[in-house]
Amino acid sequence: MPVSPAMAEDLAAAIGKLYADAELALLEKLRTALMDGIDSPLWAEIKLRSIGDLRQAVEDVANALQQDANGAVGRALAEAYGRGRQAAVAELGALDIGRELQARRVLPGAPAVDRLAASYARDTRPLYVRITRAVLDVYRSITSRASSSVLLGGLTRRQATQQALDRFAQRGVSGFTDSAGRAWELAAYAEMAVRSVTARAAIEGHIDALAEIGVGLVIVSDAPLECERCAPWEGEVLTLSGKPGPHTLRVEKAIQPTGLRAALRPPETVAVHVAGSLTEARAAGLFHPNCRHSLAAFLPGVTTRPPHHSTPGTTYADTQRQRAIERRIREWKRRQAAATDEASRRRAGAFVRKWQAQARAIVAAHPGLRRRPAREQIGAAH
Repeated sequence: MPVSPAMAEDLAAAIGKLYADAELALLEKLRTALMDGIDSPLWAEIKLRSIGDLRQAVEDVANALQQDANGAVGRALAEAYGRGRQAAVAELGALDIGRELQARRVLPGAPAVDRLAASYARDTRPLYVRITRAVLDVYRSITSRASSSVLLGGLTRRQATQQALDRFAQRGVSGFTDSAGRAWELAAYAEMAVRSVTARAAIEGHIDALAEIGVGLVIVSDAPLECERCAPWEGEVLTLSGKPGPHTLRVEKAIQPTGLRAALRPPETVAVHVAGSLTEARAAGLFHPNCRHSLAAFLPGVTTRPPHHSTPGTTYADTQRQRAIERRIREWKRRQAAATDEASRRRAGAFVRKWQAQARAIVAAHPGLRRRPAREQIGAAH
């Protein structure tokens, strides 16, 4: 069977929930710390003196999250790598090479798994530092602004605190910005990183297994509603090793004629046009997080190119509109969690329902879309 990033999505979703739960816990700790004694005339002074308690509480959450997430990711990577290898076995099961592959055993601690686990730990390490810094910065900012607003007579301290909490909840706990300048919610960035690394594990398990038995070519599926990064690679043959760029190879057919007469002839060959290498395609964006494409072994003279899938009435832009609606739902759910009174909570809940109605409407209007409630939960990836 073909291998794709979707093969490991359930593993990423389970780990993403750890971050989502931590994000809600951090919002609750921040809200509780700010609302404690809010009607006292010495509120600002009390808040500044108690910042050490909040710092310790936030660091406890961050440390527990890091320990739990790294352990869960290590297990998920081993599982994803194994799924990729089993996909290769299923693909080639009817051939002798498939039975040979099935007989091999690879330990879960394969070098690829260890390398990917180390990569994930390195990529997400800055998150845990940002968690404490972000929460404390907002705490100090709210304390200062709420006191100023009260002195100026524009807002009550409760109103000023709620407005600041709303702004914080709107962007998420960390407001993390990646190297490309894109802003991420804490849990969304972490889940994206998990999706990416578990998808890589599944694909590497697959291609490692193929390479072991001498299969050097793979083919990319045709997926509906593809993005501009993936479109150039759809239905194309790629090399697992070799030179980059489009070129034509003359290779032996995967299945040769049998019999005495056939044995006396040279092996039959076939010309195969390749679009480049798998490394090249991945560097260009193929198999990005949430990519719908899959990868399968290409057997010369046997494998045919996939037919093109069209999705009438739905475009890639429609999928991005759906993602934007999901972000709005998550935003208002965070604001509901950060509400300091019942009126603010009801108002946020009304906006949650408004955007959920938009989510139902866009799915009803476009047959190529389907609603995924998990993407509307706090902490779901972009």
